[in-house]
Amino acid sequence: MADPLSNSRRHSLVPSFLYSSSSSMTTSTDALGPSVSSSLVGAALLSKRVVVPAPKEKVEMYSAGFYAACGVGGMLSTGLTHLAVTPIDLVKCNMQIDPIKYKSIISGFGVLLKEQGIRGLFKGWAPTWAGYSVQGAGKFGLYEFFKKYYSDVAGPEYAAKYKTLIYLAGSASAEVIADVALCPMEAVKVRVQTQPGFARGLTDGLPKFIKSEGALGLYKGMVPLWGRQVPYTMMKFASFETIIELMYKHAVPTPKEQCSKPLQLGVSFASGYIAGVFCAVVSHPADNLVSFLNNAKGATFGEAVKQLGVLGLFTRGLPLRIVMIGTLTGGQWVIYDAFKVFVGLPTTGGPAPAAAAIEVAKS
Repeated sequence: MADPLSNSRRHSLVPSFLYSSSSSMTTSTDALGPSVSSSLVGAALLSKRVVVPAPKEKVEMYSAGFYAACGVGGMLSTGLTHLAVTPIDLVKCNMQIDPIKYKSIISGFGVLLKEQGIRGLFKGWAPTWAGYSVQGAGKFGLYEFFKKYYSDVAGPEYAAKYKTLIYLAGSASAEVIADVALCPMEAVKVRVQTQPGFARGLTDGLPKFIKSEGALGLYKGMVPLWGRQVPYTMMKFASFETIIELMYKHAVPTPKEQCSKPLQLGVSFASGYIAGVFCAVVSHPADNLVSFLNNAKGATFGEAVKQLGVLGLFTRGLPLRIVMIGTLTGGQWVIYDAFKVFVGLPTTGGPAPAAAAIEVAKS
């Protein structure tokens, strides 16, 4: 007897609302033999009485698809959030470059609105979005890869014991690579935002920058960018992983696996915002240097430190950056985790991956 629904077609013909975690129907019909069971399943499907078990995961953990999904989630979260805070970033960069003209957050917005209008508040949005989208894809995707890789190298016991070191090493490795893609766009962004009349945006700003300083000039701020981004990302991931674990342990009365997805995403945002405050403080001196070097043609590291001063390196534009980075980091984690939920992956946080491996090894 012909099989009315072959195995290759069965899932494609069953709508998702028929999925269930129960496998009793499949087990009972399969025991009758392939021809009979297929016929029964086909007939039952037509009468809408069968419930086909849903796959437990849409994406296999730690597969190539998993890392690709994390990369896409990172691209969306980082690119969109940096695009959204472009006005804040614009004021912050100008406060760092010209504190006499841009004395405070409020007056800085006032000056920009008066001179450039509403549209001027989003000046440099294109290199911001392009640079941080690519950087975010590398940062999040590679972080998940290196976190798993270093955990495997250390072994289950040491990976669980020194999990914070795993977070730090994984995030640092990911950011060093991701910044290579970010650096050219960051150079163009700062020049567009802080030098009136230089360019309208990415399409005319990039060739103009290369013509002025050469292709290698796009990487003039590479070392300060690493100095800003690597500590920032190490703090971002390690503190987030620690804070969210503490949140589920002390602040959320329900175990994570019993929490609704909206509640888990809320915990991700809160943990990310707190982590962002630490990130801003740690990376701020290097952020001042990046802004100064990318704005001033031919400027050196020593000249930047001398003009900004030690105190200025740590404090100039810091309050605004705390607000910006806190919002950015919280938003990135909630968008990243929302995308993971969308593709069938668990939200970030909870027990370290190696901790589960220890239980398996001991059993």
